[in-house]
Amino acid sequence: QVQLVESGGGLVQPGGSLRLSCQSSSYTLGHFTIGWFRQAPGRERDRDGISCISGDDEHTYIKDSVKGRFAISMDKAKTTVYLQMNGLKSEDTGVYYCGVAGTIGTNLQAMCHSRAMDFWGKGTPVTVSS
Repeated sequence: QVQLVESGGGLVQPGGSLRLSCQSSSYTLGHFTIGWFRQAPGRERDRDGISCISGDDEHTYIKDSVKGRFAISMDKAKTTVYLQMNGLKSEDTGVYYCGVAGTIGTNLQAMCHSRAMDFWGKGTPVTVSS
């Protein structure tokens, strides 16, 4: 079982930045697809991921709505995936979850969906407010 721990969330003013971390404590992530998903206040967790990364070649996918503001990356040890969030807006507020799929598909955008994820962390809250 892949155990994931998210961190890095918090309260930030509009226009600010945060870097979220998703650390695997049990497996390296080189054979998995890892994604970030948001649950806005009062809503279910989004089914489409914000961003995903392939653990083998570190190919990335970023959702259009955050392209240019968010970036996903992985550390050299392949145990931690980051989501760098810049230019934060109030609509970015929510709980951010890290998900891991036990496979690497040929279509990363298609993989970046909740139905593909096998394991989840408990989330880290992000509040963008002045």
